[in-house]
Amino acid sequence: MAKKSECALPYRRVVVKFGTSLLTAGTSQLNHEKMADLVSQIACLLEKGVEVVLVTSGAIAAGREKLGLPKVKSIPYKQVLASVGQGRLMNLYERLFDQHGITVAQALLTKADLLDRHGYLNTRNTLLALMEMRVVCIVNENDVVAVDEIREAKFGDNDNLSAMVANLIDADLLMIMTDIDGLFTADPNKDPDAKLIPIVEKIDASIEGLVSGSTSGLGTGGMVTKIEAAKMATACGVMVVIANGRLPDVLVKLAEGQSVGTRFMPFTTQLGSRERWIVSGLRTRGTVIVDSGAALALKRQKRSLLAAGIKEVEGNFHRGDIVNILDPEGTRLGCGITNYDSEELIEIKGIHSDKISSRLGHDYGSEVIHRNNLVVL
Repeated sequence: MAKKSECALPYRRVVVKFGTSLLTAGTSQLNHEKMADLVSQIACLLEKGVEVVLVTSGAIAAGREKLGLPKVKSIPYKQVLASVGQGRLMNLYERLFDQHGITVAQALLTKADLLDRHGYLNTRNTLLALMEMRVVCIVNENDVVAVDEIREAKFGDNDNLSAMVANLIDADLLMIMTDIDGLFTADPNKDPDAKLIPIVEKIDASIEGLVSGSTSGLGTGGMVTKIEAAKMATACGVMVVIANGRLPDVLVKLAEGQSVGTRFMPFTTQLGSRERWIVSGLRTRGTVIVDSGAALALKRQKRSLLAAGIKEVEGNFHRGDIVNILDPEGTRLGCGITNYDSEELIEIKGIHSDKISSRLGHDYGSEVIHRNNLVVL
């Protein structure tokens, strides 16, 4: 177990995500030398008192290396590769961390594991307990059972999984390590005038437009998924950095607060565990669009959402589901747990609360979303 010392760095708890293209160093198999270097950097962070959770790709690449199969897209073959490769990946990590006297644990997650609030809390408590014991938990998506056809079961990539883990453990910093230097104004492989964007204050349509259609190497995620992950994490108060994991001592430099890669500033202050679960999007089922008056009341006056302020209802959801709340321009204001299902909201949108009962024949209260079940971003 790594020796714990006082944390002299600006971040006390970090999530580090390694992509397949980084771990393979651009080849078709895991690069042990590069992985050893990355593990050494994590060991350095632990020595400085930083708590670390590692989200890693690479299981499918490890399985492909062992079986000698070509790259395939079919889900059953990918599951076979992940099943063969996951143990090999963990064995390699265990040997590398053991050289530094660090104990590792494994957590294989699917989105379905966290949909239920109790499952979310159980996972959170396990990760927090492991960090308290100075054990590095190595997290990966359970590709053997999570498939694209089951929408609610799969994160889709480890970028979004890393953001979810950062939210789970109240991380201060999420480091998404890849094989590129960060977010650019254009594709640097095609445009020689492309410039690195060092800081993103807010992820808006202009930022999302920069990465539309981008892809990368052997992994499942391109820059699009990294921006999605950054958007999720920063909404919960987590600092996010996308940087080139091939740079020397990059993890230590980032933990020290040095300017490397692209830094995405937190969109809000740190949220509580329950608020993070609501914002996570795990159980988001629909959208309500509110008028300008309701938007102002939610954002500045911390009010509950009433039926009178709702203009449009999108999606099919039930009472108790989480819905997104958009302003008239389509900007996400926040999200919350609805007291009414979508069909009921279509009936009562725009009317005063005292008329709900006569319109529906029943009511579940005057608030569509009570302020205690509402998170405004």
